[in-house]
Amino acid sequence: MYEVIGVRFKKAGKIYYFSPGDLQIENGQWVVVETARGIEFGKVVLDKKQVSGDDVVLPLKKVVRVANDNDKLIIKENKDLAQRAYDVCNEKIAEHQLDMKLVDVEYTFDRNKVLFYFTADGRIDFRELVKDLASVFRTRIELRQIGVRDEAKMLGGIGPCGRVLCCSSFLGDFEPVSIKMAKDQNLSLNPAKISGLCGRLMCCLKYENDHYEEAKKELPDVGETITTPQGKGKVVGINILERLVQVNVSEPQNVLEYSLEELMEEGYIVG
Repeated sequence: MYEVIGVRFKKAGKIYYFSPGDLQIENGQWVVVETARGIEFGKVVLDKKQVSGDDVVLPLKKVVRVANDNDKLIIKENKDLAQRAYDVCNEKIAEHQLDMKLVDVEYTFDRNKVLFYFTADGRIDFRELVKDLASVFRTRIELRQIGVRDEAKMLGGIGPCGRVLCCSSFLGDFEPVSIKMAKDQNLSLNPAKISGLCGRLMCCLKYENDHYEEAKKELPDVGETITTPQGKGKVVGINILERLVQVNVSEPQNVLEYSLEELMEEGYIVG
C-alpha cells in the first residue's frame, strides 16, 4: 500500500496521485510537485489515503513543497506570458496560412516548455510554425492537437440546461456516450436537443443511464407479447420512470396501460 494525496493541475482536470512524504498537507492547499514533464503547480483535492500499487504509476512522484507566495507569483506571471504567446501564435498561424484554430496556451511551471493546444479538421504540417515560435520564445515548443470535447472543456461555457458545462466545472474524464443512451431514456433524437456546445452527445446522458438499464430489465420489451388481466396483448410502449406498460390487447387497436407492479403481482408477464 502507498500513502498518497490527489492533485489537480486544472479546475476540472484529471486527479493524479503523489507521495506527500513527511510534509503536512491538507485538502485545498496548493503544492509544487515533480511530474514526468518537470516541476508543476497544482491543488490538493484528495486528503492523504492508502492505495494499492495497481492504482498508482510507479515510481510514485513526490510533493516537492507546499506552495509559497513566490510560487503563486510565478503562476500569475506564466498566465500573463501565455496570453502574449497566444497572440503571437495566432499571428504566426495567419502568416503561414494554416487551417487550424488555437484554443489555449500553457507554460510549464519552470518555463522549460510552452504548450499550444489547437483544433483542426485533419493533420497539419506545423514544422515551420514550430521553428518560428522557438525563435521567438527561446524555449521548447509543443503543439498538441485536441478534439472538440477537449476544446469545450478548456474554454467553458453555458450548456442547454443553463448551467456551466460539466466538463469544465467538475468532470475529470470524458466517458463514452452513445445514441443508445438517448433512446433508452426516450429522449428526442434531434441532434440539436441531445448535443452539447462541442457538437457531440451531451455527457449528462451517461449520468442516469445505469438506472435506466436496471429499470429496463424488469420491464417487457416493446413488441413482446404478454398476458394481461384482459388477455394476451402486444407491448406498444413503456414508461421507464413511472414503471408503466402500454399493451394493445385487441383488434382494432385498444391500448391499455398497466403498472409494472400490477402485472408482476398477478404474474401476468410471460417469459
